[in-house]
Order: sequence, then C-alpha cells, then structure tokens
Amino acid sequence: MKQPVYLDYSATTPVDERVLAEMLPYFSQQFGNAASRSHVYGWAADEAVEFARERVAGLIGAHPKEIVFTSGATESVNLAIKGVYEAYRAKGNHIITCTTEHKAVLDTCHHLEKLGAEVTYVPVDAGGRIDPGELERSIRPSTILVAVMLANNETGVLQPVREVAALARRHQVLFFCDATQAAGKIAVDVLENDIPLLCFSAHKIYGPKGVGALYVRRRDPRVQLIAQMDGGGHENRMRSGTLNVPGIVGFGKACEICMQGMESEGSRLHILRDLLETTVITGGHVQVNGNSAHRLPHVTNLSFEGATANALIGALQKKVAVSSGSACTSALAEPSYVLRAMGLSDERAGGSLRFSLGRNTTEPEIQFAVEAVIACISALRGQAAAS
Repeated sequence: MKQPVYLDYSATTPVDERVLAEMLPYFSQQFGNAASRSHVYGWAADEAVEFARERVAGLIGAHPKEIVFTSGATESVNLAIKGVYEAYRAKGNHIITCTTEHKAVLDTCHHLEKLGAEVTYVPVDAGGRIDPGELERSIRPSTILVAVMLANNETGVLQPVREVAALARRHQVLFFCDATQAAGKIAVDVLENDIPLLCFSAHKIYGPKGVGALYVRRRDPRVQLIAQMDGGGHENRMRSGTLNVPGIVGFGKACEICMQGMESEGSRLHILRDLLETTVITGGHVQVNGNSAHRLPHVTNLSFEGATANALIGALQKKVAVSSGSACTSALAEPSYVLRAMGLSDERAGGSLRFSLGRNTTEPEIQFAVEAVIACISALRGQAAAS
C-alpha cells in the first residue's frame, strides 16, 4: 500500500479520475470564456457551466438558478454573511452563530463586529452540539442572520439544523448553513430542511481546488445579498469575475458521482471508522470526542492520554497522514478551540487527532494505521515515563 496512508480527507480529497477526464478539454480545446456571448467558444463554455450548475444544484435539492459559483467555501461564507449584513442593515445588526464554527465564519463575524455588528456566539454541550432553545433565546428584534454549520470540520458532529431552520423561520430571520464537510457525504436537501443560504466546496468531494458554491434561495424567502466583488456582474450580479470553467465542470461531475454512491459509500466508511475507533481504544487511555449519535460516518476525533498531537503527528508522518484539526489552523501550536469549546481540558484537547476516511480508504490501510498509532503512542508514553 502507498505510504503514508492518507487519513485526512476532511482537509482535502484527491481529484477523481472521472472528474479530471471531464475537466481536461476545458483547459485547451474548449477554452472559451463563459461570458463571451458572440462566438461558439463562449457558447460552449457557457453551456458547460450551466450543465454543471444543474449537477451542483441537484446534490442539494436546489434550482440551478439558485447556485452562485465562487472560489471556494471561504469566499461563499464571506459573501453570505457580509452580503446579508449589508443588505439587511436597515432591519438590524445582530448575528447569531456558534462557538465551534469554522474560522471562515468566526473571523468574518469578528470583522463585522468592527463595523458595528453585534454577534452572539452560542455555546455547545460536551458533545459539540448547540441547544436550539438557547439559540432561540438569543434572537432579538435586531437579529438578521443565524449561521450554524451542518457538520463540524474537526469532530464530524452534526448540528440540529432542521430545528435551527424552523426557529429562524418562525422569527423571520435568515439562516445560513456551512455544509462544506457534509455535502456529498450525507444527504443534504435545502428545501426539506428549509435552508435559505448554504455553501460547500468542490475539493472536499473529489473535485478540484479553487471552486465552490453558495446556494441563495429565490423565493420564500427571496434572499437579498450585497455583492462583495465588483466587476462585470457575473453570477447574477452576486460574484463578479471570469468563471473558472474547468473547475466548475469538475465540480459538477464530482457532485454527480457523489449522488450516485453516497449511501453505500457512507455505510462502508462508517464500518471502517468504527473499526479504527474500537481497535485504537483497546490500546487504552483513548477517548472519542464528540456526540457519537450525531456525526458524519467517516470522521473521528480521538484524545490520547500521555501524548501531544504534535508529537504524534511527527512520529506518524512517514506512516499515516492525519491532522489535529482543521487544515486552516494546522500550523497553530495551541489546543483546538473547537475541543476547548466542548469543555475539554487543554491537555486533552492538545492530545487529540482527527482521522477522516475517504473513497480510497481500505480495511488494510485502517489496520496498518491502527498498528502504527498504537506503536507510536506506546513509544511516546514510554519516553514520558522514562523522563
């Protein structure tokens, strides 16, 4: 098997060969600009983009005209939150989010606070989930947006988004959901769950990096956004800039593939994830972080007593590729803010690793990874005891 074994699929995924094959012609043969409406090259590019838009919309149960293509989930988050804040500023300036949201959401909210926004950061319980009742009690007459992710990027814990969406509608407040870790892995339906704004990204679902989508509902309610990039008025005047045609084509194909095998792949990864957990835990002094009943099927976050995450990652790096959390914060030395928000001590949070499985993960790879982890843990604990 190829080493190191890759178990960091929540950070990014390899581009599926079927996705790459569909993208390739749009780099050289069909190289037109989708906004060029005066010749066949532009027409072909535009047709490819609109076909991809249908595929992307299909993954989340949306109408194609409600999909805005962006450079990725971070841009989509910024467009959603800042766009709503500017568009609804006359109604209010209050935003509600969660303490364990991705940095893209938290840092965007921090930025808006400097501009006059008031932000409430709802805490989570020990399992990493919010209490919808507490969130509802935070709503004020000036509240214009609730932003709660579907699945946490470090623990895989699923939030009760259907309940959050219902209470947001009841109070006539917009709801934005970051579904970057969930879309393509579990069923996501914006109509069934009544989500007016939702984002996700191609590179988390075996598509290319540098392309994402923001779903913006057209009716009931019709969501208004102020564009954050000015220019030629592309993407229904919500996101100017020449469209990344090859990336968008690949995004569409990736969504189609996910729709075809989501249920069976989820079941397969669930079994492998459970195998990893149960086997590693037999090594002793290992705890699972996050609500085990409400989480993604392919992610686990484990705390190892007697070792730091940095030491573990260093010891494993030639054998197993894992992370201590979000790729965006992997260079930071301090314990995960997500785990600390769940009430974990700095010591336990600082000794935690995220394992995320994917389409290419096999049972022999899991067995190899488990043996490597147990061996590294034993060695590190032995060194600590000796010192």
